[in-house]
Amino acid sequence: MALSEDLFFLDTAFEGSLQSQIRQIVASAILSRRFLPGERLPSSRKLAKHLGISRITVTLSYQELVADGYLATRSRSGFFVADDAPSSAFDGTTAPQQDQVDWDQALQRKYAGAAKVEKTFNWQSYPYPFIYGQADPKLFSHSNWRLCAHQALGKKEFDSLTSDYAEEDDPQLIDFIARHTLTRRGIHANRDQILLTVGAQNALWMVAQLLLGPNKHAAFENPGYPGLRGVLRQSESRLTAIDVDSEGLNPAKLPTDTDVVFTTPSHHAPTAATMPMNRRHALLKLASEHNMIIVEDDYEFEMSFLNSPSPALKSLDTEGRVIYIGSFSKSLFPGLRLGYLVASEPLIRQARALRSTVLRHPPGHMQRTTANFLALGHYDALIRRMKDAYFERRQVMAKALEEHGLTVAGTASFGGSSFWMRAPDHINTLHLAADLKTKGVLIEPGAPFFEGRSGPHNHYRLAYSSIDSTAIPKGVAIISQAIKNS
Repeated sequence: MALSEDLFFLDTAFEGSLQSQIRQIVASAILSRRFLPGERLPSSRKLAKHLGISRITVTLSYQELVADGYLATRSRSGFFVADDAPSSAFDGTTAPQQDQVDWDQALQRKYAGAAKVEKTFNWQSYPYPFIYGQADPKLFSHSNWRLCAHQALGKKEFDSLTSDYAEEDDPQLIDFIARHTLTRRGIHANRDQILLTVGAQNALWMVAQLLLGPNKHAAFENPGYPGLRGVLRQSESRLTAIDVDSEGLNPAKLPTDTDVVFTTPSHHAPTAATMPMNRRHALLKLASEHNMIIVEDDYEFEMSFLNSPSPALKSLDTEGRVIYIGSFSKSLFPGLRLGYLVASEPLIRQARALRSTVLRHPPGHMQRTTANFLALGHYDALIRRMKDAYFERRQVMAKALEEHGLTVAGTASFGGSSFWMRAPDHINTLHLAADLKTKGVLIEPGAPFFEGRSGPHNHYRLAYSSIDSTAIPKGVAIISQAIKNS
């Protein structure tokens, strides 16, 4: 890699010669590892022109640095940071200066420290990764995605890569969502009722920003998605956690003064329970009677491989009370961070304006690549592969769990990609997860899904989306033995 001359600045207050200042600039950058071994420095001609000094001054500075072991020369190639150049102990994790700011007093809002599901970013290196929400490289169509991305980079679609959409979205992707994705859920929406988001989390945040405040009351599922609780706390609303059962959220438990209720009816997060039709109708009736708004996170609706998916709440809504959230992050890959919000035009108009104040729009190239991937049929083919693989893995895991006597706490009658589990009461699955990690097994402790610190600590989630079926029995056996030894 060639270092740019733009990285060099002369300090008029420097006490010393130009030659010594250039030497100090380069040496300091190498010691702090801003310049790395093997990187090529600007030519003496370019750097001299950039700094407005003589070329000989730069050349002499470089030669001194060579003599001191900081730089090396290569025939007809110039000066490079030496492979064995000196370096300091500074590793970039501590600030070089002492803060003089009292941040506890300066920070008016604090978001760190909330309960969350910890992610292991090198999960691929573990032999038994029972973790949720990661893309399985064996199932994903790398070549087709690459072709769609290449198509989006072509001259014909140049605008999709380079344009600032301002408050708008890629029309091809919006049209596909409206005509293909939503109609499969029984939802009919026009362009002005759909907004692209940076994943479902971003959609939840925008809805909370627009609908909630200090005088509002929001209800949510317990256990439930930890990220939603963090969003709701930012709203400063009165919050009520509603304990779910084997059929998900029970509308009869909702306080009648609830303004907004958040639910995952297709596959409850994390139990994977599906809300039956009688409850869906009861929830809509209650919302109508008490002027509630329902936020439907249509979580994992694509993964209904045991039974046909139930109609979305939004498809049953005749009063515009349901705000629908969908995402491609689980069905394609989490790094895509692309979702969509479907609601009445007044809300979408305000959500579009809110989005523009924060991030304007999701990257145009990713929108068009996704649109191409969907329109060419690769997405449907991927979903079929995932359903087939998940069905097989679920059968293998269910058998292994039964053989080892492990307790399944959640009922998933429609599919999904995980089992919600319960260990004996005396076991803290945070400790269990740490122990299993040393044995090559990754599980997700259940405590972050529950509201408050007094919730149960003996639940955990086992996902089969990222583990091959041949590894499942051995991984479950290790989990079983670790529980017996606890």
